Amino acid sequence: MDELKLVFPDLPYAVEEAMNRLRINVKFCGKNTKKIMLTSCLPNEGKSTVAVYLWKMLAEAGFPSVLVDVDLRNSVLMKSVQVDVSDKKGLNHYLSGLAEYDEVVYKTNIENASIVPCTQLLENPSPLLEDIRFRELLDKLATEYRFVIIDTPPLGSVSDGALIASMCDGALLVIRAGSVPKTIIRQSLHEIDQAGCKLLGTVLNCVEGAGGRYGKYGHYGKYGKYGHYGQYGYGPQAEEENKKSKK
Repeated sequence: MDELKLVFPDLPYAVEEAMNRLRINVKFCGKNTKKIMLTSCLPNEGKSTVAVYLWKMLAEAGFPSVLVDVDLRNSVLMKSVQVDVSDKKGLNHYLSGLAEYDEVVYKTNIENASIVPCTQLLENPSPLLEDIRFRELLDKLATEYRFVIIDTPPLGSVSDGALIASMCDGALLVIRAGSVPKTIIRQSLHEIDQAGCKLLGTVLNCVEGAGGRYGKYGHYGKYGKYGHYGQYGYGPQAEEENKKSKK
């Protein structure tokens, strides 16, 4: 098994603590909750960054964990950890029958953390995701790792997310505060439910302080038990919000 060396940007203290609370809540979801998908309603809500740090923290806490990048149409995950995988075999090769299991599961420089990257974008991965080969991959990973964290496309963009949900034990829905209409949130929750996937909770991302623009966030509270992540956001799309919140 080859190894990839990942670089993780430091998180603000408040964000790191919030991610740690999320990790603890995920741990209490039960031993049968192993395949967990991270999704969002729309693009640019920060789901991939949340997935990366949740996976990293679970591994650092001693739980063997694997991150599977299934955002095959528009993956940004490997860029976020500063790794060029263009010359590597990844999930895209496995689903196409051009690589086997041991060729696409990589160790990392984080103890207990492995990854199945997307190394080449696909225009229409749906037929490949419907193939039994993908389900068998997730099931095999679930026998070898305590947690299988699955980064999926946004539910409101393509049908891939709902398809993947049908193969998972639970879902976390990442919502960017103040930018997603409630009708779209309800539709995303409906898709998760229709797929037979348990909603573990919601992650309210890029939130200003309690006295700021977004107020009390009440209409999100009934959807999940994890609450929001304080005044900081995640990833490049939230950089400006983070800087403003520190002033």
